[in-house]
Order: sequence, then C-alpha cells, then structure tokens
Amino acid sequence: MKRYVFLVSILVLLLALFVAGCSQQQTTQAPAQESASAQPTEAPAAEAKPSEPMVMRYADKAADLGTMDPHFAAATNDRNLVDMIFNALVRYKPGDGSQFEPDLAEAIPNPEMVDGKQVWTFKLRKGVMCQGTKETPAYELTSADVVWSLQKSANPDTSAYAGEYNGMSVEAVDDYTVKITMDQPLSPILFLPKVTNYAGGFIVCKKHYENVGGENFKTNPAGTGPFKFESYTPQDKVVLVANDDYFRGRPKLDRVEYRFMPELNSRELGLKSGDLDAIAGQNESEWAKRMDAEDGLSVDVYGPGEVAVIHFNTSVKPLDDVRVRKAIAYALDRDEFLALFGGPPVAGKVYSAVPAQFLAGGLTEEEVKAKGLDYARDLDKAKKLLAEAGYPDGFSLEVVSSERESYLKPYTSMQAQLAKIGIDIKIKTVDHSSMHKLIRQDVNPIVIYVAWRPNADVYLTRFYHSDSIVVSGAKPDTNFSHYTGIDDLIEAARVEQDPEKQVELWKEAQIKLLEDMISYPILYMSQVTARHDYVDYGHDLKTVFSLYPQFDETTTVNK
Repeated sequence: MKRYVFLVSILVLLLALFVAGCSQQQTTQAPAQESASAQPTEAPAAEAKPSEPMVMRYADKAADLGTMDPHFAAATNDRNLVDMIFNALVRYKPGDGSQFEPDLAEAIPNPEMVDGKQVWTFKLRKGVMCQGTKETPAYELTSADVVWSLQKSANPDTSAYAGEYNGMSVEAVDDYTVKITMDQPLSPILFLPKVTNYAGGFIVCKKHYENVGGENFKTNPAGTGPFKFESYTPQDKVVLVANDDYFRGRPKLDRVEYRFMPELNSRELGLKSGDLDAIAGQNESEWAKRMDAEDGLSVDVYGPGEVAVIHFNTSVKPLDDVRVRKAIAYALDRDEFLALFGGPPVAGKVYSAVPAQFLAGGLTEEEVKAKGLDYARDLDKAKKLLAEAGYPDGFSLEVVSSERESYLKPYTSMQAQLAKIGIDIKIKTVDHSSMHKLIRQDVNPIVIYVAWRPNADVYLTRFYHSDSIVVSGAKPDTNFSHYTGIDDLIEAARVEQDPEKQVELWKEAQIKLLEDMISYPILYMSQVTARHDYVDYGHDLKTVFSLYPQFDETTTVNK
C-alpha cells in the first residue's frame, strides 16, 4: 500500500510535551522521556547476513561536504553525516524528536541542587568503543572523552555552538561517571538538548581528534556511532561503513553512500533508474504528490518544520534605520513566499522567530495581528518610509544565497517583491557549504536563514543574543542582525521555573523583535524525502532533528 506520510501536524505534540514537562518540579524528568532506569531503543536480534552487501545510496541536495566535525556541522548535509558517526549522552528517539532516551549514558538522571547549583550526574555505559582508524586504534570511551568533548563544545575556537554552554562546568568523577554543573538551574526541556545527539552535544573521541588535528578531523572523523568514515570524494560522495563494534549491535547496512547532487532532476532520475535508493526531495506539494504516484516509490513528509526568516544587519547602512527595515517588511507578502512551496503540510506561514505551530513561546498569527505587527503588505506605506529615511529612489544590496531551493526560492521572491519599491537585490549563488561560511563572515546585509532549533531559548539565544553576533560576539554564532535589545529577556526566561511566565518572556522578546523589525519570519518548510518501497528506515518518521530519514543500525535495503 502506498504511503504518503504527512506527519507535520504531529509536531504540535511538542508544545503539549513541553508544557507538561515544565509544569513538573525541577527535579522531575524531561517530558516524554523514559524512566531513569529505562534502556534506549535497541536493535533487534541479528539476522543472517545476505550474500551481497546491503548498501544505502542516498543523494542530498547539497553540492559538497562542509565538515564532519559535529561541533561545526550546521548545513543539513553535514548534520546528516555526523548523526551516523557520533553519539551523545542522551539522544532523541529515532524518528521521534519529542522523546528523549539514554544514549552513551546508562540512564537519564534527575538533577540535584548542590550549594545553589544544579548538578546532573551521568553514568556511562561500559564497553562503548571509539571507532578505530589508521591513525588511532579503537579504544573504550570513558568520562575523559566526554569531559574533553563538552569542553570543546564550549570553546568558540573549536565549536560553532559555544554560546549554548555558558554557565556549565564538566568533570569526571571516575572513568564512567560525568558530573555536569549548571550555575543557573534549567528545566529538563532546556538542559537535555545540550547533551543530546544534536549540535554541541555530540561526543567526539579525544585521541583521534588530537592525533589528526582539528582541521583534518573535519574530513577524517571518528566517533562511537553505527557507521564509520571510510572515504570522501569532493563534490561527489562520502562513504560510511558499518561499525562492527557498535554498542547497539552491528548495523544491518554494510555501507552508506551519501552523494552530493544539488540538481533535483539528477536526484529524481537517479531514484527512478534505481541508481539511488532514497533522495532528499523538493519542498513542494505538487512534487511530493507526483513522485508518490510513481510505481514502487513513496514520499515521506515529516517534521520538524524548518523556519525561514529574513535577518537584517542593523549595523550597516541603510539597514541601521528602522524605517528602512519596516519599509522592507511592508513590501513583502508571506503568501507570495508560500506559493512557491504549495502550502501545508509541506510548508506554512509563520509570524515569529519561534514557530508557534511547533514550540511553546512562539507567537500565533492572531497574536501578532492583534498588536499590529504582522506588517501586511502596503507598498504606499513602504515607499513613504523609504522616502522619510532618505531613500526615495530605493537602493541596491548584494547578497549570497545557497543553491538549495529552500534558500534560493525565498531570496529570488524577496528580490522580485522589493523591486516594486525600488530596492535592487543582487544575488550571487554559491554552494550550500560556502554560503554557511560566508554568512558567518558577515558578508550579507540581509540573510535568509532556514533552521530548526529544539526550543525557544535556543532560537532566541543563537539568533538574537549579543554574545551570538557573527564575527564580533563573545561567542560568535548566528546573530546576523547584530541585535542587542533582548539579552535581558532571553536570560530571564532561561532561568524562569514557572512555565507560563517563561513562555510570556519568550513572547515579549519576540514582540520586541517585531517592533524593531530585526527579522521578518516567512514560513516553515517540512522535510520531504522520496524512496523506493524496498527501503525500511527501521522507524516511523515523525520528527527527525538531524533533518533526514535517519539511517541507523535498524535501517535496511531489501531489494
């Protein structure tokens, strides 16, 4: 039976899970996680190996690799790869990001308060092996690797996520016990994502990193995950092989060939011809319906819904003038952006930086309109504001965009819409990894960024806290707007223990963002993947924060 899986609506459960978890006392476990003694999802008993190697051939829409250092992996293709190579203390349940479960840790502990500070003590599994390489023989992972790795995550010189680890200290109690101390107590929903298999939470094997060096590690990684790095061919593919020593059991797949194919037609032809087993699809309803109608193929549409937001660099002219930023907002129309993708469940409009459809703390359309902050299209008002700011004839700006349609479509739509008020946007298209590097070097006066983050605090901290300002921030990250106006609200919400008050602080921060027109939220885009029916990912697809179907020890390709 054909499966056309539209599961984006399930993400609304995240809101309920968040409120349920935060309404508990500080010492309770995170929402939807298993009990502290529960074990993570394990692979079923090993089956007889087929005579031919079982290979997954997957094509992504990126042109090339960026990095396989998980603490720098930001592009979707990089996140996909590190997800297969590394583990964390805690993981999101495969296929369902609404649930936490133990990973390298034996269990998810309850926090304790010690001398006014919050302490989380993790007991590590014994016998977890760091993958062997030609530079570094396999060895058992211990607390020394975990402590070193989390300290690496907190260092802006060795991590893009350092801002997430402020106020955290880590120490090894013994070889299999790690103690993490937070200066300010956090609810489980805010703490656990810091130590999950996402961004800075991935655990890097210290010996291999030190043996090859940080730069070489980006294309020669080693972790503890189900698959090991074998080779990288620039602008072609990365090959991973099964980790025979994986602690959950040897993967059923012998090999994963992760191919770089930015052209949709090439991916589509490869899938139809049988040269590929699964591909990253197009964020477009009509494409999903057409491909799902093909004999032997199925399309999966699943969460999370990545949010596209236009960020204005308030430190450069003419965007340092709020009248110019508001003029741009009044010239834009969310419906025009949405028409490029076809609407729900593949895409839908958003009105705040935190998507209200999926996370607590976001602003709904009704809330934004009630405050007059929806900036409904009004070209006359836009032109008047430009004239008041001294730009009656408009101006020109140059930007770089990724070749991915999820970026290029919004950029070209913005270009066409702003031309109506005399603003000339010149777009230079580069490969996806290069775009990520360039925008972090502050080359774009206007950045369109497409992202998912696990909670409102992470969205607001990484995109709007002054520490996160690109290049010049204390811990540079993705504050492309150079904004400093809501630090106090972000920090107050982070430590607020009353979930209702916490949500109100997050909303207040985003109202301020809209009043100052620091960024213009456009829409969310769900994940779309096409596959042959003989592919079984080993789990249902609801929400996958690594932004691909997730290949693990249970995935099979049964031709």
